[in-house]
Amino acid sequence: MPLHVAGRAITKVAVIGSGQIGPDIALHFAKVLATLGGAVVVVDLRQAALDAGWARTCKKIDKGTETGAWKPALADAIKAALRFTTDYADLAGAELVVEAATEDEPIKARIFAQVEAAVAADAILLSNSSHLEPERIFAGLRHPHRAAVAHYFFPAERNPVVEIVPGAATAPEVTRWLLRFYAAIGKLPFQVGSRYGYAVDPIFEGVFQAACLAVQQGLGTVKEVDFVARKALGMQVGPFTAMNLTGGNPLTDHGLDLMHERFACADWPVPWYKSPQLLKDKLAQGVDARWEVCGRGESVTLPPDQEGAIVGALRGAYLGLAFGILDAGIIDRDSYELCLEMALDQKGPVRLCDELGPSAALALVERYAQVHPTLPVPRSLRAIGHLTRIGASSVWQTDCATAAGTVRVLTICRPKVLNALNAQTYFDLVAALRNAEADPAVVGIVVTGQGTKAFVSGADIGALAAVQTPAQGRALAELGQSVCNALESCSKPTVAAINGLAFGGGFELALGCQARIAVAGHKALLGLPEVNLGIIPGSGGTQRLPRLVGVAMGLGLLRTAATLSSDESLAAGVVRTLASADDVVDAAVQLCAEVAAGQTRLPVLQQGQLADAEVDSHIDIGHRSRAVDAVLCEVVRAGARTDLRAGMAAELDGFARICALQDMRIGVQTFMQQGPKAVPAFVHG
Repeated sequence: MPLHVAGRAITKVAVIGSGQIGPDIALHFAKVLATLGGAVVVVDLRQAALDAGWARTCKKIDKGTETGAWKPALADAIKAALRFTTDYADLAGAELVVEAATEDEPIKARIFAQVEAAVAADAILLSNSSHLEPERIFAGLRHPHRAAVAHYFFPAERNPVVEIVPGAATAPEVTRWLLRFYAAIGKLPFQVGSRYGYAVDPIFEGVFQAACLAVQQGLGTVKEVDFVARKALGMQVGPFTAMNLTGGNPLTDHGLDLMHERFACADWPVPWYKSPQLLKDKLAQGVDARWEVCGRGESVTLPPDQEGAIVGALRGAYLGLAFGILDAGIIDRDSYELCLEMALDQKGPVRLCDELGPSAALALVERYAQVHPTLPVPRSLRAIGHLTRIGASSVWQTDCATAAGTVRVLTICRPKVLNALNAQTYFDLVAALRNAEADPAVVGIVVTGQGTKAFVSGADIGALAAVQTPAQGRALAELGQSVCNALESCSKPTVAAINGLAFGGGFELALGCQARIAVAGHKALLGLPEVNLGIIPGSGGTQRLPRLVGVAMGLGLLRTAATLSSDESLAAGVVRTLASADDVVDAAVQLCAEVAAGQTRLPVLQQGQLADAEVDSHIDIGHRSRAVDAVLCEVVRAGARTDLRAGMAAELDGFARICALQDMRIGVQTFMQQGPKAVPAFVHG
């Protein structure tokens, strides 16, 4: 059974190169295609490389079985889907080919000449280049319109980021398909304009260069600078440790020197980038020479002045480089923030800028530029230096053209926490919703989540843990209610495209929309598990769910934290229809367009008193708090006996009362300390 994405069927993928990253790319494709009967072939001219790649891949697959990442049957299917070979004839039938060979233009040209001769004219051709412009890589292709760069990051089977870099000849529909395809297979794709190094490696390698320069200036040793860099930039590993892990010394040396040559422009006549002498000296010891860094659990303590000098230098370089990329216009600010945080596992430049204050951030860059005058102070940073905060939105906006007009898709994009809602996300969502409602070109609004796992996994538990008084709890619930109410009362149709699990605040957000379309095939798609934490829903869930499914069913779900599958959600009338993962947003866009064109009407949620207002207390709530359950039943009963508006007020009162209970503290702390599967020891008070 093929993998269908936006009109293309993928049954076979080929990866060229069994070196450092090719087998990892192949492993990710195999995980996606194995259950569909698809195939992944890895081609390399060197049998030794193939043997090493296969051995490393098998080790990772077996490790996944040991850790429970997948079941043994899936591990066997992944291995069966993979084939490592020296025969280029095995490329035949591949609808997608990813070249992952060495960073050498002539070699890539020869490879793609062979690939183009072996595959169909409509096969998509990609290069996992880390630096080279697509115009150079694909210059010799007969059909360059179907080729682009897809730059993966270490480790490729787990790191979600892929830079999609179309060339001048790449067909726009191919670029759109690639972005959609990679999102469909669980990656986080970012479109980046064509420029040597793209958007991420100038930061990865630039921060490394800045660290080398700090050592050369005598600010600290390699070990000291590497350790302090983690604090300075919020990195999980320091720049020298990263080089040890990736074996990146030779490629970084080459990349930095070519950036020096190719970055020259009116704003940057003599680019700062250049392979530092420290790196040249290390390479003289051998391509595999390692940097001396802290071992596991080891730390470094420096005098405050010395640490401050290292921190200031690294932050000044990082912010100067990152905002310089934004000046180049090859990627937008919100995308770049998330791209760097996810690809490099470090603090994004906007977040760092806001933490420091834009004026302080600008001062750091100006100070660094005084010492290193070939690094210009970015125009974009100068322009915001007077602000108190610049912010990066966690809600991305995409306009979709339809026959009825523009439908705006609002995508909640917080992949590290499965799109969980925090206060800032609520603010971003309201701002985006107001903009869309005020835009006369927009005829409908779709709300969805990034990726394939979650629509919204819930609300921010950290914010709940910070609640100390009933008044603070009430304010938190009021924020959630205000967003859901705005979705419900919007003058334009609002449709939730539920692309994955929607629990807690995520389910409430979907309930606030005027209609819902969900992805098919999920065993646990929707749920309000708040009682497991010793709380009740506070964003309208106690009122909207009973009005959709009836008091008996709604209260049963609320009191027991039971979940609904995709099919059960449809049968209960919670969602309007089901769609495939690739089609769920399209279906929601189409529904908005049909409503705007007058072809369809969305049902209005019942606002008044409910006929079945009585609450059945004979439900086994298990280990859950009886004190919380009593408040929950009272809130649902109050709403059912009056109207939705009064019910919302009752929910706010109930949520505030819950925040005074000991069981609320027990439930939230148990979750924070032991995770969502732990069972709190409620005292029922």
